Amino acid sequence: MSFIEKLRSAQERNRSYLCVGLDIVTANTPLPIQPYDEQMLPFAREIIDATKDLVCAYKPNLGFFLAEGAAGIVALERIVRYIPSDIPIILDGKFGDIGNTAEAYARGAFEQFMADAVTLSPYMGSDSVKPFLKYADRGAFVLARTSNANAGEFQNLSVQGEELLFEKLTRSARRWNEEGPGACGLVVGATAPQELARIRELAPELPFLIPGVGAQGGDLALALRYGRTTTGLGPVVNASRSVLYASRKVDFADAARAAALELVMKMREAK
Repeated sequence: MSFIEKLRSAQERNRSYLCVGLDIVTANTPLPIQPYDEQMLPFAREIIDATKDLVCAYKPNLGFFLAEGAAGIVALERIVRYIPSDIPIILDGKFGDIGNTAEAYARGAFEQFMADAVTLSPYMGSDSVKPFLKYADRGAFVLARTSNANAGEFQNLSVQGEELLFEKLTRSARRWNEEGPGACGLVVGATAPQELARIRELAPELPFLIPGVGAQGGDLALALRYGRTTTGLGPVVNASRSVLYASRKVDFADAARAAALELVMKMREAK
């Protein structure tokens, strides 16, 4: 099963476009988890158990696991194996290197950490993307117009006076997707609605990973409006902190489920 097929199946089965980002900060671990020597795995297991029927994907953020050293990497290995096999895993590493290094990143992400897709930074050009697209059954979401406050410093620059950088990147991503064999999608923030609409106009068939809904205050309705592809694949709408840390008390898992369900219900009502 390809990444796109797996994603579509999860969206249809759970009637959801929600992706829960596993941005686990040990300093914010809920009180019931704090007595554990290693907190990331038991916390993630509770979140997954509480939300696995409400999501279309999980997105572990590599940075938070690297911050915990070897223990964090071991936790990541165990977490990705705990996620149900029919739910896509997007490893958020924003990889962006070339040659043997890019091939090593791809091998690590797809073969060691069992990711179905990754996030990529395309700043070094197509040879930083293509090693990931050699995997026919996997996917790569390339940063196009991100959700952070300073995203426009580079992404909205004019290129040779003709188009903006994110527009040129979008056209390149369409070509990379056509060349394959893996699927190429785009990261487009819900906090930039005009750019979101423009990117969908330029790339009607590419899947979108949309951060910025939740704690960053992005517009969910617009994310759904412009997130769907021409083939009917829904967007991957990420929420991290608003779900993970809905509560830090004994009810943290129930609170996470309630926060996830609220987002899912809004998505269903907006269809």
